[in-house]
Amino acid sequence: MLNEVLWLSEDDVISLNISMADVISAVEEGWRLKGEGKVEMPAKIGIHPRENCYIHAMPCWIGGGVDTCGEKWISGFPENLQKNMPYNIGLFIITDSNDGHMISVMDATYLTTMRTGAASAVIAKYFADPKSSKLAVIGAGTQGRISVHAIKTQFPALRTVAAYDPLAVQLDKLEADARAAFNDLEVVKAKSIEEACKDADIVITCCPVLANPQRFVKKSYLKNDVLCIAVDHDSAFCADVMTEAPVYVIDDRGQYEYMQGGGVYFQGYPTEQEIYAEMSEVIVGKKPVVLKGRRTAAPMGIACNDVMTARLIYTKAVEKKVGTWVKH
Repeated sequence: MLNEVLWLSEDDVISLNISMADVISAVEEGWRLKGEGKVEMPAKIGIHPRENCYIHAMPCWIGGGVDTCGEKWISGFPENLQKNMPYNIGLFIITDSNDGHMISVMDATYLTTMRTGAASAVIAKYFADPKSSKLAVIGAGTQGRISVHAIKTQFPALRTVAAYDPLAVQLDKLEADARAAFNDLEVVKAKSIEEACKDADIVITCCPVLANPQRFVKKSYLKNDVLCIAVDHDSAFCADVMTEAPVYVIDDRGQYEYMQGGGVYFQGYPTEQEIYAEMSEVIVGKKPVVLKGRRTAAPMGIACNDVMTARLIYTKAVEKKVGTWVKH
């Protein structure tokens, strides 16, 4: 019915037990279609009602065989962590591409967590050493924990995760999650960022996104052949980690130019002209893969990742008859 939408709560979404491997595949397919010119996706816009917070609107249409429209309304409030609330809270709407009627409204908190981890895994698939055995995670909150799951899914040979977080409880949660999911993964609770990064093949930072960050991951902490992924924009890696690397990859040039041009994020980081590639360009073969030296990436989180993940969630929910049909 045109006046009914499928409502999917966070519990509904989690109950579907969608695998990380499926989300990784969906995110990669969305990037491939973007590289083929089959995606319409303006830069996400935002408002900032409190310091160091954001609320973003993220619309996108993915064409090709997907032909799906959607938009996410998502917030990020660092102080929520002290209130025992999620850092990110949001909703996602799927819209019919033929006539514009709304198909589904779903919680986007878990969706965002999963697709962000999956995006890092796709980047690592193309730019990390296939034999990577050690992952360093700086910031052991929700996104740090899902990053472990995603990278281990992509790299079965991964044996060690060295995690650093100033909050011991976050390290305990990461260790518990990793042990529950994988029986061959050692978790080291590092006492410093430098200790966590030592000899790591992949370093992922998952700290709160701040307007005036105190960057603390230094290039001296990193080995020569390493992949660095900044899930937290420019909040953790020192600028020279990125500017002096031969490879700096992002997920969308327009989004990067918009955010850096605003004078808040990515200040001192490579300019849009200095970017090696968008991930979509690498996936479709427009830019070659590089596996030597310091490779760096700053995925900002883009709407095509959301649409592909939401489409996967909706399809599974309909198959399993999960959710509630609501008239509007």
